[in-house]
Amino acid sequence: MRKAIIALCTLWCLTIEAEVKLPKFFSDNMVLQQQTECNLWGTADKGKTVSITTSWDNKTYQVKAGKDGKFEVKVKTPEAGGPYEITFTELSSNHSPLTSNHLKNILIGEVWICSGQSNMEMQMKGFKQQPVEGTTEELLHCKDTQLRLFTVKRHVSLTPRYNVEGQWNEANSASVRDFSATAYYFGKALRATLDVPVGLIVTAWGGSACEAWMKADWLRAFPKVKQTITVGDVSKLQQRCPTALYNGQLNPIIGYSMRGAIWYQGEDNIPRYDYYAPLMARMVEGWRAEWKQGEFPFYYCQIAPYDYSLIGWKDSQLLREQQMMAEDLIPNCRMAVLMDAGLEYGIHPRKKRQAGERLALLALANTYEVKGLPDFAKYKDVVFQNDTCVISFDRSKEWVYFEHGPSSKNFEVAGQDRVFHPASKVWYSRNRVYVISDKVKQPAAVRYAWRDWVEGDLMHDGLPVSSFRTDNWDLQPVKTQSKGDYNNPQ
Repeated sequence: MRKAIIALCTLWCLTIEAEVKLPKFFSDNMVLQQQTECNLWGTADKGKTVSITTSWDNKTYQVKAGKDGKFEVKVKTPEAGGPYEITFTELSSNHSPLTSNHLKNILIGEVWICSGQSNMEMQMKGFKQQPVEGTTEELLHCKDTQLRLFTVKRHVSLTPRYNVEGQWNEANSASVRDFSATAYYFGKALRATLDVPVGLIVTAWGGSACEAWMKADWLRAFPKVKQTITVGDVSKLQQRCPTALYNGQLNPIIGYSMRGAIWYQGEDNIPRYDYYAPLMARMVEGWRAEWKQGEFPFYYCQIAPYDYSLIGWKDSQLLREQQMMAEDLIPNCRMAVLMDAGLEYGIHPRKKRQAGERLALLALANTYEVKGLPDFAKYKDVVFQNDTCVISFDRSKEWVYFEHGPSSKNFEVAGQDRVFHPASKVWYSRNRVYVISDKVKQPAAVRYAWRDWVEGDLMHDGLPVSSFRTDNWDLQPVKTQSKGDYNNPQ
């Protein structure tokens, strides 16, 4: 009897030791990227063989766990469909099964990573006293078993983590209410147009710095960024600490096979706007190198207008300018403009549907090659003809116009004295905008929506055009006409 008990205890211990453990994002309800060699990984007893069986083709893969117990394997995924199952089984030395980890209700479709700071993190239910527009109506109709949602729980770390906290959920009123509004609207638009399952993994944190989502090696090119990071820095700075969110919230999911990434961040970098474009470009380059999926699509939101004087900041138009520049620095990348979707007194705009759907427009047109969708026009150049500034645009085949009438109050003009004056006459024709100030006879520069808070009204094909300036003058020595002007920061 004693020997039998000892044998049972030994078998029980071996079974516990032999358990196949998977990161939280490999679980029931997950979505895997279609038509690819999909990465799967986990841990088991060191040296043991792990058998992985996929139900869509009944194929079995075998891989050995390393000395650290980790294993990785690639499995071929079919066209979009499901639900499917995957079974992970650890085998004994004689290849008999010990224990299994059985995943159910798996879909094959399109997977996107969604990252950034608070305007990506902001849930459909909004923040306290900061609602998202249209939430009530959306929650009544959001149920979709083919849309799956995963939110990475907040975590900062000095060193790279292997796992995260979170779980996959089907889209319904409860799960959508607590999910990123921007990401949800992005995924909903993909579902409607592509008619395939969509999986969204949100890893975001309000107030986070771009530097926090980068490895230390990538930051060495930026002397203004602190290079030596300590435990104390991580504890004190949290989501603003360089590398802390890369280690804590991004590193664990790197390698999860996906189609691309969307990004909504920039507000925290306004005081450090001057190197944001190359910083963001280096971040994307680093992500792509680590993911080993080539130059995967990267689409991002330009920050929306807001009165930053309310929090003691200014010059957010310079960060928006850097974001516009980043579009030219990063291959396979486009920017969604939100000049008409800001909130004067709130840094968290309510119009998250516009943010998500505009990101979806970019993905559908550029990644999925859906025809007939509108595009964002972009400032190209200016020609000065006597007292008239003639501004032209790229990507403007449908021609530009003003949202609220034949003219706009968002333009200003300066001569060589660099004193800006509000435009006295503004009109459009085809894909040109013509600007005159009766106080500037020989213009040298023109600016559009060049301030923190503005209601953007320059449009193309139903979409706003970014704020822009035709000069590259240092802002500090520029004179202003009066304290009430909206043109130049003090």
